[in-house]
Amino acid sequence: MSRIREKFAQLKRDTAKGFIPFVTAGDPNLDISREIVLKLAELRASVIELGVPFSDPMADGPTIQLSSQRALLNGVNIRNIFDLVSDVRKKTEVPIVLFSYLNPLFQFGLEKLRDEAARIGIDGILITDVIDVEANEISDMLAEKSLDLISLIAPTTSDQRIEKISSLSKGFIYAVSRAGVTGARSVSSSAAESLVTRARKYTDLPIAVGFGISTQSQIEDVWRYADAAVVGSAIVSEIAKSNDSSQTVQTVEAFVTSLLPQVAKSST
Repeated sequence: MSRIREKFAQLKRDTAKGFIPFVTAGDPNLDISREIVLKLAELRASVIELGVPFSDPMADGPTIQLSSQRALLNGVNIRNIFDLVSDVRKKTEVPIVLFSYLNPLFQFGLEKLRDEAARIGIDGILITDVIDVEANEISDMLAEKSLDLISLIAPTTSDQRIEKISSLSKGFIYAVSRAGVTGARSVSSSAAESLVTRARKYTDLPIAVGFGISTQSQIEDVWRYADAAVVGSAIVSEIAKSNDSSQTVQTVEAFVTSLLPQVAKSST
């Protein structure tokens, strides 16, 4: 059983819900990024999404776009990210998913990426901009090394496409809470609950809801109807606001603890 499946199975046994934080690899730099990932694991993140910096992240709002820019200015590439994960694996077994656009993965080489990712202990890959035949081929290729293709669905996705996407997905389904780009919002989207209800008809996989989740009340609302809540831009924003890099990890810890004081209880 993969680490992702094992984690969600454990959550189900414990009648608990998942917390999935997103951070951009290499933001603000590789050393601090590694420590942030370890801290999130210590805080009992169910899965950690590690963003691959990209120069044209069209699905992302300004917060994550700027984090990608900061990482790219530091020269961060996929090889650096693999080194980061390899170091993290010495201390934690938290499931890790690469969150990426296709272009940087394609430039690295998909089969080489698959082999390296499996070797160092990455558990899944979420590619924002692959669909249909391409997604089918990539899903099969990743499965050869027991890597999960995590797929996105949105409120605008038809039932027919949800059924198709679900058939290609492994690990969990990422349900986008609303149309548009990533970014924290003060109000939860009612469209997300309807989307999860529709998706349940076509898959038994766990469903995580993300995009715009930034408060404890929003997370608790998502937990009513989904298996996990994804928090990205709100955490990345705290990293960006940390003026003293020596305090960045502590800033993230304080924010996550205040956001989800029950994380340690709900995910153990």
